[in-house]
Amino acid sequence: MTTDNAKIAEKTAKQEKEEKKSGISKKLYNKAIADLSVELVKLQYWIKHKGLRVIIVFEGRDAAGKGGTIKRLTEPLNPRGCSVVALPAPSDREKNQWYFQRYVQHFPAAGEIAIYDRSWYNRAGVERVMGFCDNNQYREFLRSCPEFERMIVRSGIILLKYWFSVSDDEQERRFQKRASDPAKRWKLSPMDLESRDRWIEYSKAKDEMFFYTDIPEAPWYVVDADDKKGARLNCISHIMKTIGYQDIMPKTIQLSERKHQEDYSRPDINEQNFVPKAF
Repeated sequence: MTTDNAKIAEKTAKQEKEEKKSGISKKLYNKAIADLSVELVKLQYWIKHKGLRVIIVFEGRDAAGKGGTIKRLTEPLNPRGCSVVALPAPSDREKNQWYFQRYVQHFPAAGEIAIYDRSWYNRAGVERVMGFCDNNQYREFLRSCPEFERMIVRSGIILLKYWFSVSDDEQERRFQKRASDPAKRWKLSPMDLESRDRWIEYSKAKDEMFFYTDIPEAPWYVVDADDKKGARLNCISHIMKTIGYQDIMPKTIQLSERKHQEDYSRPDINEQNFVPKAF
């Protein structure tokens, strides 16, 4: 067996092993994602038509699969009506603002979706565990957050909160994969590596956060994320069922024959700078 064939065989075996572990074949997964993508477009048409305002919060362990789910969720949508909010560490000025202020400015208008790739729950997670906030700030957050979210819901905004739960062993496997893959190494930040050593602290912080903020008006929905494919499909389908929608997608457009412009001719290609064909 040649080296190339050996690599292909090894890669195929690895994929089959992962599929067997997940219980969802690549073929079935791709079909389900394609079907959900069409339904997501229908959902966005409905949200715009009804003037709904939707906030979706994604939280969970590092390497739990939040980013991959967000990517599949937003890929078929019109970005003009769907934004992903992934804020960096707060600036010195933001540290002196009302805590929720920098998140509120990204709230959706009528007909829009705002997806938070981590959110105001940073205070109950990384800030609490890493000591970036003091105990008074943390306790004030636990008191304020439920009222803040009740206010959001009372204003008519649909608020969905998802926690991606991943086991210790699976998180470690994904960390090791990121460490060995140059294309994924950027996903391993110093904060991620620190969280790897503070599994118990993060677990305790999550449990206390749920105790105070898992409220009837805005409950937490836990996603079993050990299986990435299943997590994506389950989360996206739950979002659509929870919001609810009707199919008002425009019918297929019949395009008329293009008009020929006899008084126009394209410039000579030799007069333009084309990108070299490397592939």
